Amino acid sequence: MTVSTSDPAAGNRPGILLMNLGSPDSPAVSDVRRYLREFLMDGRVLDAPWPIRFLIVHGFILPFRPQKSAHAYEQVWTPEGSPLVVMGRLLRDRVAPRLGCPVELCMRYQNPTPTAALTALQTQGVNRVVLLPLFPHYAMSSYESAVEKVREDLRAFPGMTLAVVPPFYRHPAYLDALVQSAQPTLAQPYDHVLISYHGLPERHLRKSDPTKQHCLSCADCCEKPSPAHATCYRHQCFETAREFTRLAGVPTARWSVSFQSRLGRDPWLEPNTETELVRLAQSGVKRLVVLSPAFVADCLETIEELGLRARELFLGAGGAEFHLAPCLNEHPAWVAAVETLAQESLRQPPAH
Repeated sequence: MTVSTSDPAAGNRPGILLMNLGSPDSPAVSDVRRYLREFLMDGRVLDAPWPIRFLIVHGFILPFRPQKSAHAYEQVWTPEGSPLVVMGRLLRDRVAPRLGCPVELCMRYQNPTPTAALTALQTQGVNRVVLLPLFPHYAMSSYESAVEKVREDLRAFPGMTLAVVPPFYRHPAYLDALVQSAQPTLAQPYDHVLISYHGLPERHLRKSDPTKQHCLSCADCCEKPSPAHATCYRHQCFETAREFTRLAGVPTARWSVSFQSRLGRDPWLEPNTETELVRLAQSGVKRLVVLSPAFVADCLETIEELGLRARELFLGAGGAEFHLAPCLNEHPAWVAAVETLAQESLRQPPAH
């Protein structure tokens, strides 16, 4: 079912803004450096005071990391461009006809920018924007940063209202899409399923905890009811994993959760994916399935970090088979889920 592209009674024309993290414009070192600079200078990503953040980024990271990251991007780049951006455009093009209203794509960092996407929506007569951050779980470095960026850029568009789709980590449509997209991989014989999420520094959880006393206060904090769960990335990751494995029929003893992509020396969420890969292989797991529900589109972290490096690590530690489930990408069930998420927000009264 499509929505009406205009509502004379309310005097508004809705449009959908899909938003993901971002990518360099090319795998060239200069473009990777520009991307990393914008990404790491975000105070919600590297949450140190600005002078310290500037020193860390420009003195210790940018002189060295762009070359290494550029090599990684070269391994995943497609003729059409960055996999993350390419998949985002495909998703936009699949969703738009189903909704019957303008749909645009933007990235938190680099291109296409929120301002460019908002301009495109404005050109099509949109004055009621529904932002759908393509992050299933709440984190200050992804979901929160994306929302605040759009709110900031929207100030240049007087007359536009904004509604934001909340994190959808346990939404039935998202979970159904996860199960359907992973089913071909899970249909193969396996010994264990490792659900790998992007990692976060522990301090990010504490900063996002509105109670300031729940997150990481005890070993089972994610199982104890708390208002903190509304913004707790760790709790939401475990919720997705539990619901996904239940719906997919994965036995409790044959799955576990880990966190990848750590940066720096501060404590990050545990267990670390690399450590888990070695532990599982050495414990006798021969056939491993890996999936990454925090990423709705395949990107550097899934194609290169998991598909290449994690595979090599697991097989080198004694594993025999490594099967990486693809991200949701443009799977029909995910397209339907995005339509559902957008429809639910569109049915809400316009924000002011």
